[in-house]
Amino acid sequence: MVAAASVVVAVGTATGMLTALGDDGGRGADEARPEVTRSPRTQSPPGTPSPAPSTPPSPSAPPSPTAKKTGRTAAPTQTAQPETAQPKKPRSAAASTRLYRHPDSQVLDWVRAHPGDPRQDVIESRIADQPAAVWFADHTPATITARVRAVTSAGAARGRVPVLVPYVIPDRDCGGHSEGGAPDLDAYDAWIDRFAAGLGSGDVIVVLEPDSVAQSECLSAGERADRFASLARAGRVMKDADPNARVYFDAGHSGWHAPAKQAGWLKQAGAASADSSDGVFSNVSNFHTTADEVAYDRAVLDALGGPAGLGAVIDTSRNGNGAPPDGEWCDPAGRKIGRAPTLNTGMGRIDAYLWVKLPGESDGCKGEPGTFTPSYAYDLAR
Repeated sequence: MVAAASVVVAVGTATGMLTALGDDGGRGADEARPEVTRSPRTQSPPGTPSPAPSTPPSPSAPPSPTAKKTGRTAAPTQTAQPETAQPKKPRSAAASTRLYRHPDSQVLDWVRAHPGDPRQDVIESRIADQPAAVWFADHTPATITARVRAVTSAGAARGRVPVLVPYVIPDRDCGGHSEGGAPDLDAYDAWIDRFAAGLGSGDVIVVLEPDSVAQSECLSAGERADRFASLARAGRVMKDADPNARVYFDAGHSGWHAPAKQAGWLKQAGAASADSSDGVFSNVSNFHTTADEVAYDRAVLDALGGPAGLGAVIDTSRNGNGAPPDGEWCDPAGRKIGRAPTLNTGMGRIDAYLWVKLPGESDGCKGEPGTFTPSYAYDLAR
């Protein structure tokens, strides 16, 4: 993404916001608590407008690299199937129009621990109170189903829609700051099966593998084809497991690849098929204006083809002032939070504005990559 959308931290790897904890001595799988994950950075690939660079993942969502690679995972031994065969229903507005805010995140931890800090009210009201994505960026097959279920069941109990970010594709971030992921595509496919088994049957939005398509140029043609096959399979598995799941594929952002080029890759990754996709996502961990992303996403969707119902979701967490003119992606000064997360955009083909990258989680310049930095959060929010 010319500036990777997100960068994952080796610790828990997540870009954007909260990250569901993996194996953690002390808590059982059934008590899986999303943990703060660092959000990816955004970088710009050579010769393209500057996208978000790869930076450490943020609590709810791992960072998105600008040119990450992904390895191919072998086919899983088991494929998640819905508990009861349900006919697929056409994509429509979610039953709940409210997004789910997970109670565990780095920003909420900071707010609770600093009741007397003069910045607390602004950070709490403008950032901590907003729903954000939950990232799953560590390859922990034994606990992933329970961790996903903990989030989806909590959202369903409140009648709200959770946003989940699986971020474990092999060779993610092309070996950059968010390096890591599953050891190979077979392991990835198996992990996806277990991820899907935790989705339940309620409304949920899945932001599938930030940077996995836009940053695939670092792969060989064969490696890219293998990755795209795994991504298409991931979409099918999740929609088979939960017919109410909406799955969106990586479109990079308006400062990266041309719409036709991005759409060509997306088609190979299954994004034009109703069996695996509900559309595309853009601007993860980046700063491009909502207007630029709306125009870009519509152009990508037009070039992609596919069912008329395909739409787009946009990360608006840090795009209130647009992208820096110099292309800086690492905690650039002068940025502001963007539109609040919502499933009611009032814009044709734009399904949602989401906070995939959690505002205040550093790209690595104003704080440790992926960690919540109150001074940065305050600058974005005030």
